[in-house]
Amino acid sequence: MKVAPRFGQGHRVLVTGGAGFVPSHLVDALIARGCSVVALDNFVTGSKENLAHLLDTPTFTLVEGDVSDGLPPHPALVERFDAILHMASPASPTDFEKLPVEILRVGSVATLHLLDRALADGARFLMASTSEAYGDPKEHPQRETYWGNVNPIGIRSVYDEAKRFSEAATMAYHRSRGLDAAIVRIFNTYGPRMRPDDGRAIPTFISQALRGDPITVHGTGEQTRSICYVEDLVRGILLLLDSTETGPINCGTEHEMSMRQLAETIVSLAGSTSEVTYVTRSADDPEMRRPDLTLARELLGYEPVVAPEDGLRRTIDYFRSRL
Repeated sequence: MKVAPRFGQGHRVLVTGGAGFVPSHLVDALIARGCSVVALDNFVTGSKENLAHLLDTPTFTLVEGDVSDGLPPHPALVERFDAILHMASPASPTDFEKLPVEILRVGSVATLHLLDRALADGARFLMASTSEAYGDPKEHPQRETYWGNVNPIGIRSVYDEAKRFSEAATMAYHRSRGLDAAIVRIFNTYGPRMRPDDGRAIPTFISQALRGDPITVHGTGEQTRSICYVEDLVRGILLLLDSTETGPINCGTEHEMSMRQLAETIVSLAGSTSEVTYVTRSADDPEMRRPDLTLARELLGYEPVVAPEDGLRRTIDYFRSRL
């Protein structure tokens, strides 16, 4: 299966949360295709530094604003968009505690604002959902048909349920109003531009390893994740954007490893003397996480290519360059 590029030269694309980790890489890829891109961000967790290299690019516009309040009155937001990628949302464990209401609003109110705009523009709407929609899964690997095991009132629920609402809203607009829509369920992703203090395992372990601090692994360290380098994820998202598929479709890799193995690998690649230590595990932390990529392969021709050691080495180099 090969998906032909659908969006490129002459197309206008809106990326919400565009200054964030994954969205900023998507902006780069869309600009490289020849798209005119407007990135909208309120900089609660995103960073202008992630897009600084594009500020003099004629086909790029950065707009500050909170999409939960609706699109701000900026000239770049008046003209019709060909595609809208809703990537905005705080997404790390520390954010779940610090920004719970903001997460719920961007997953609900903002999603509805953007769905209405996509409908008015006749734009393709791509919703960035998450593997967190599966909660602490009882099915392994997780297929898109799995309904999940989510604690609706737990500490993580603000993110899990916000994304599940976003998916439901997207499908409602697709079914009842004919919106050209797609949902991607993003699995654990890493790479340059991650926030070192965002609470996720990879930036935490790398920062600790480079400082020579103890590596703090939660619980026994036997819980697993499948880690995907951002370059692979962006390619998968763009394949879905270009396609006519609605999804949901998983996007990530099947490179599953325990948190203990991940910590030990990072220590080794960083040439660190840090020791691995264990701390109390956070509530509702999923025991295992690995996507079933059958649909992505069959419908999109998607195949991740960056090996974990290669991607982790690149990410370590990025963090080291910022010391």
